[in-house]
Amino acid sequence: MADKMDLLDVEVWDGNMAASQAMRQAQIDVVAAYPITPSTPVVENYAGFLANGYIDGEFVMVESEHAAMSGCIGAAAAGGRVATATSSQGFDLMVETLYQASGMRLPIILNVVNRALAAPLNVNGDHSDMYLGRDSGWIQFNAYNAQDAYDLNLIAFRVAEDHKVRLPAMIHQDGFMTSHTAEGVLTLSDDDAYNFIGDYKPMNAMLDFEKPATYGVQTEEDWHFEHKARQHNDLMTKVNPVIQEVFDAFEKETGRKFDFVTNHNLDDADVAIVAMGTTVDTAMLVADQLREEGKKVGVLGLRVIRPFPFEKLAAALSNVKAVCCMDRSAPGGTVGMLYNEICGAMYNSANHPVITGYVYGLGGRDMTVEYLKGIFADGEANAAAGKPTTPLQQFIGVRGPKLNFL
Repeated sequence: MADKMDLLDVEVWDGNMAASQAMRQAQIDVVAAYPITPSTPVVENYAGFLANGYIDGEFVMVESEHAAMSGCIGAAAAGGRVATATSSQGFDLMVETLYQASGMRLPIILNVVNRALAAPLNVNGDHSDMYLGRDSGWIQFNAYNAQDAYDLNLIAFRVAEDHKVRLPAMIHQDGFMTSHTAEGVLTLSDDDAYNFIGDYKPMNAMLDFEKPATYGVQTEEDWHFEHKARQHNDLMTKVNPVIQEVFDAFEKETGRKFDFVTNHNLDDADVAIVAMGTTVDTAMLVADQLREEGKKVGVLGLRVIRPFPFEKLAAALSNVKAVCCMDRSAPGGTVGMLYNEICGAMYNSANHPVITGYVYGLGGRDMTVEYLKGIFADGEANAAAGKPTTPLQQFIGVRGPKLNFL
């Protein structure tokens, strides 16, 4: 394969191409897919690689996203390396099958190019679909840019397929802002990328007739609780050491360091913004500008969404006085998911920072430098007062009368 498509050290790729190239290098056995904006190029590119003879395997075009994940489940249960991609309403249609994949411990890789959920219909990026899948039992990684979309795919295959884990994994990237924005991406050669992931080693494959396995069983009150508590939840808490091992191996291979959270100038910060996706890079830029003005501000980026890194997050925020949580999804009559989980992580902390939430960027609305400067200013006021001086949850950038919650 390397002879046919030998990668350079740097390629100009958008996030979709970065994800599909990593999938190509993984030498996947089956991709079952149904295209949906803005994730369509991920599987479209992959289909092109197959049609042009760069890869072997099967590309199965199905009639819906539900069928796409169902096909992936069947192929993974049969003993193959499997992946696909989706967004928004397609992800919504997959939700039923996501729980099947994790409950059966099938290491499927799903690229989720995040997009708003209808209604009203919108094709641009926010985190509504990401939040929808947060309790489905999948490992979830968060890309800030196209480089991350490439790297985290390679990492996800190795983590998910580890026999101590055997759980499916998602890689999230922001629709259009990452998926359709081209930038320089440092790559591995085909051989190095494949060797990093490793050969696929099936476990409990349905087509292994010497060791027959059963999938799709039914449990009622006699065993359902044990299955969910021990496999669906407790197992997730044991994934972290494997993720750390793979992060360390990836740094050794590439020099690029990953951690569960990104700590940007938090060690002496009074105020922290906590964010995901492309907002992390923008917030770090703003924090650097404010540092030049003498303001003690920093940024925490969430790299691993599930399992949620409570301890790592609490440690990174152990010195701050105020935390501003950025939720890119409409909470529907409550606080945002990220705000809620940050509060849970910090509830028993010694420093007890003032925590406020910000809903922003729905349907692709920009999060600007000026908005972020205003949010840091809110945090500074809260840190100085030692209590909230602003609403606990605000909607940032919405036109019309000001919207707050609590």
